Amino acid sequence: MTRVLHVLDHSLPLHSGYTFRTRAILKAQQACGIEVRGITGLRHMADGPDMEEAEGIQFHRTRGEAGGPAGLREWREIARLADSIQQLCEEWRPDVIHAHSPALCGAAALRASRKLGIPLVYEIRAFWEDAAVGNGTGRENSLKYRLTRQLENHVVAGANAVVTICQGLKDDLITRGVDPARITISPNGVDLALFGAPLAADPALREALGLGTGPAIGFIGSFYDYEGIDDLIDAMPLLIADHPDARLLLVGGGPCETALRERAASSSAAHAIHFVGRVPHHEVERYYALTDIMAYPRKASRLTDLVTPLKPLEAMAQGKLVAASSVGGHRELVSDGVTGVLFAPDDPATCASALSRLLSDRSGWKAMRNNGEAHVRKDHDWAKNVERYLRVYQTLVGQLTDRSICAAA
Repeated sequence: MTRVLHVLDHSLPLHSGYTFRTRAILKAQQACGIEVRGITGLRHMADGPDMEEAEGIQFHRTRGEAGGPAGLREWREIARLADSIQQLCEEWRPDVIHAHSPALCGAAALRASRKLGIPLVYEIRAFWEDAAVGNGTGRENSLKYRLTRQLENHVVAGANAVVTICQGLKDDLITRGVDPARITISPNGVDLALFGAPLAADPALREALGLGTGPAIGFIGSFYDYEGIDDLIDAMPLLIADHPDARLLLVGGGPCETALRERAASSSAAHAIHFVGRVPHHEVERYYALTDIMAYPRKASRLTDLVTPLKPLEAMAQGKLVAASSVGGHRELVSDGVTGVLFAPDDPATCASALSRLLSDRSGWKAMRNNGEAHVRKDHDWAKNVERYLRVYQTLVGQLTDRSICAAA
């Protein structure tokens, strides 16, 4: 049985988009007969034992601290994780090390891979320097931005194989000189077995939230600036001018929550905008069930043009209409007029117009919903996506075996 060690920034039992993708990957690999474990670095801050099982997956923790000034601190963090990876590899003996971004995880895994002679797969879910710009914790072309990019390039150059979650990230790596043949795309997906059939709307929950009987526009996710929720709030006065009974349901939280609540309170459509806050992941489907259209008004940026989000796929799997801004990441997921509708980013008026047109003409709703669900089942079901990893692993393990045979001869 093939053994794969996944190197992670953080993991279950913490809940985040990062940990949900990790869970989907590892559970799908287990179902295919691969033996998997995960190991996290110092940024997994949750309390727990050194070896922890969550949802049937075993995770190992890196302990200690990495102090010092910026730069040196990260270097020590890499060293600490590399030592932990090496120790676990010597005990468990995986066939492949599979590191997931950020580059700190990749750099630690690369050290251990070279020292032990174990093939390394490096998976990029986003360029973290761009993510830092998107969430307001970094500046484009700053020293930290450039150093993070250089470290990523170093890991990519040293890995035996590279995986990205979308074409945008792959194309960017190719412009940096990476051989396209070394890059596999494993797109964001939905665990359809776990997500389950869509729930019926709960009338009591709808009433408790004050949504009335009209159509509901929903956003479920993290409240970061790049998500463009401010544009969605600003679109509501224009939308209710055409559809007075329309309501906006915002589920989630994040660094922009306070500012967004204040923006909504000062809007002429304040009565039509409802914040729920964060909800447990196992209850998310109850809120999807209340909506007619899920809106994703991401702003145009390097991050949103290169990276595909997960949430539109979840919405399609739930049989919801999807309306999204036409940034690059959305264009990879949504075919305008077929699996959803696209509108210009950074423009509340075009957002309102797209939503209004959908609400005014419902003749194409059934076909669009069916197309969206079929798209997820065909191209974004983890039960099928896992095959992409299997091909990469089989190639690397085969190459390792061939080298061993040659060495023995």
